[in-house]
Order: sequence, then structure tokens, then C-alpha cells
Amino acid sequence: MTDPLHSRILGEGKPLIILHGFLGMSDNWKSLGMRFSKEGFQVHLVDQRNHGRSFHSKEFDYGILAKDLYEYIGQHQLSNAMIIGHSMGGKTAMQFACSFPDLVHKLVVADIAPKIYPPHHQHILAGLEQLDFSKITTRGEADGELSKHIPEIGIRQFLLKNLFWSEKDTLALRFNLDVLKTKENEIGANIGEADRFNGPTLFLKGDKSEYIRKEDIEGITEHFPLARVESIENAGHWLHAENPLQFYNKVLLFLNQ
Repeated sequence: MTDPLHSRILGEGKPLIILHGFLGMSDNWKSLGMRFSKEGFQVHLVDQRNHGRSFHSKEFDYGILAKDLYEYIGQHQLSNAMIIGHSMGGKTAMQFACSFPDLVHKLVVADIAPKIYPPHHQHILAGLEQLDFSKITTRGEADGELSKHIPEIGIRQFLLKNLFWSEKDTLALRFNLDVLKTKENEIGANIGEADRFNGPTLFLKGDKSEYIRKEDIEGITEHFPLARVESIENAGHWLHAENPLQFYNKVLLFLNQ
């Protein structure tokens, strides 16, 4: 039995679990979570292991992340859960639905497909490794250092949400960088070849994102026979942040059908 995952629970009603992506945390979903909580859902914004305020561990793959979620659902006595997962969280959600289908009522996967993704976060991880918190004492200084490696201001802002004061006058990052940088192959790994989930499933892709391509549709329907795939307009990989209204409307319609 692992330590319980940290979560923020909003509202009352049907259980809706939201899983963040790689190097993210539950707070990334606070605004959308609040909106769903006003529509008859009890929203569980969950920090996955090695992220946010959840525990750190050297063990990290999708089977383990799915087992963490299984234990979380048991601890909170949830049934007929609806699950939304983005990117890495989408892979966790896929694996969980295939491994524990009786616990999942509906599944929403945001901008990730059931396939292997080669490592592609190296420049981000390299930039994060250069943050020396014995010298960096402000968010601005951390941003300046990261900008040498990561030109995209949106990505830097997303990463810097993980900054916190670990003790007086000492900044740190919430995610477990030491473990995550050694597990990049696990982040890109696929679910099991024979895994299937026969429940209602919605895949949402950013129309400017390359994470889900036309040639991935066959693999999606092989693992998720009832899946439908829809696009979010004017959005890349962070589709829920780039077009939150359309994302919210499509998800809410699917959950309420």
C-alpha cells in the first residue's frame, strides 16, 4: 500500500477524476475543475506520484500510476467514476480504464494516443537541471535561467507553477526531477498491446498539435472500440488551457450524454 495521492476535491455529485500531464499538477486544472463542480460532479483534482504535493518514489510507470489511482478510488469509496486525463495523465487514464474497467463509467483522453512517443522533453529537463536554488531566490531569476534553454514563455510559466518555498528563503520544485529525468522512456511508453476498454470514450486533440495524427485513429479504436475523436480549435497540446471553453463544452456534453 502506497501513501495516498494528494488531491483537491471540489463539489458534490458524480465522481469526476482529473489527471494532469508530465511536470504538471492538480492546480493546473483548478479553473475547469470549479466549473465542472457546479454541474453536479464531485471533482477530484489528483497529483500523480512524483508530481505536485503527492509522494516521491523511484518507481514510475503506467502500471504503477494506474495502481495508485485504483488505491485512491478505494480510499475515497468512489464508483462509476468518470476520468479525464491529459498527456501523461491520459496514458494513466487509458491504462487504468483497461486494467479496471468496472470502476470507469466514462473516459476522456486529452491530446495523447495509445502509442509509443520517443523522448522529446530533453531540452526542458536540461533547463530544469540548471536551476541552482542556492543562487536563485526569485521566480524572475528562475525564469531568466530557464529562458536560456526554453524560449517558449508559456512552457516556462507552466513549469514555474511548481516553484515553492521548501524552507524559509529556499526555493524548490514540487516534482521529483531526479526520478523523472531517468524515466523519460516510461513517459512515452504505450499501454499493453492487448489492453481494451469497451466503455464510452472521448479523445480530444488540439488542431495544432501533432500528438494525435490521422494514422493513430486505428490504434485508438483498436484499444477503445467505442471511442470518438474530436478536435479543439486553435489549440496545441495544452488544449484545455488554450481553448478552455470549447474543451469544457465538449467534455460536459459527453459526460452528460
